[in-house]
Amino acid sequence: MPNDPSEEPRRIRVRREGPVLVEGPVEVVLEDGTSAFSDRCVVALCTCRRSRTYPWCDTSHRRRV
Repeated sequence: MPNDPSEEPRRIRVRREGPVLVEGPVEVVLEDGTSAFSDRCVVALCTCRRSRTYPWCDTSHRRRV
């Protein structure tokens, strides 16, 4: 149940030069209204928009153009 006080809050880690790490499972709702779901225990969300697997990070941020 969402917002259940007995549940631990989700942990989100923001990294200066990389993705946002979110404890999963997660559902990401994109700008166009579509959803992406991952049941992994930690997911990396792309913040640079270079990822070929957006919204998931594929480490494309490491290659500087």
